[in-house]
Amino acid sequence: MRVLARFLAAATNVAHFPAPGLPEIAFLGRSNVGKSSVINSLVGTKLARTSSTPGRTRSINFFEVRWPGKPRPELIFADLPGYGYAKISRDISQEWPTFVEPYLKERPTLALCVALVDANVPPQHSDRQLLDFLSATGRDFLLVATKSDRLSNQQLTTALRTLAREYPAARLLPYSAKAGAGRDELWKQIRQAACR
Repeated sequence: MRVLARFLAAATNVAHFPAPGLPEIAFLGRSNVGKSSVINSLVGTKLARTSSTPGRTRSINFFEVRWPGKPRPELIFADLPGYGYAKISRDISQEWPTFVEPYLKERPTLALCVALVDANVPPQHSDRQLLDFLSATGRDFLLVATKSDRLSNQQLTTALRTLAREYPAARLLPYSAKAGAGRDELWKQIRQAACR
């Protein structure tokens, strides 16, 4: 499915958030987990900036998404700053609770949180903290295991089993931005959440 998307706004404080209206899908995860790559693979173009250097996204970046032939946007993607990377300056990481947490806790139009974990990395404490936070705030979330193309079928099965054991309450989806595996299923989940 080809969609049309454009950059809407970058927010480093609550005052910069676009006015709530359309359903929003938030993409969250550790630095370098592939948030921007997943967004780009979903929309079929280089919309979100990717970098091999962790911690490049320092604002919540909002993107309008609309289906071809439709006059208006249908939903908004929100690319959130990554966490868990030690080299990000303290000033920046200390500012995040002032806009990331209010976004996740209070945003009325937030329909789904897509929590990304790297399928190649064992479960991390910071990911557990994120999922606990989302559960505590009552947010609907989907756990997406990125970079699944880097594992053999057997390795991927083992990795997914480990993630399912670690996060038993989570819906889990393997994903490869490179190969497109999981793309249709993720779109299905996004559209269902946006229609609720």
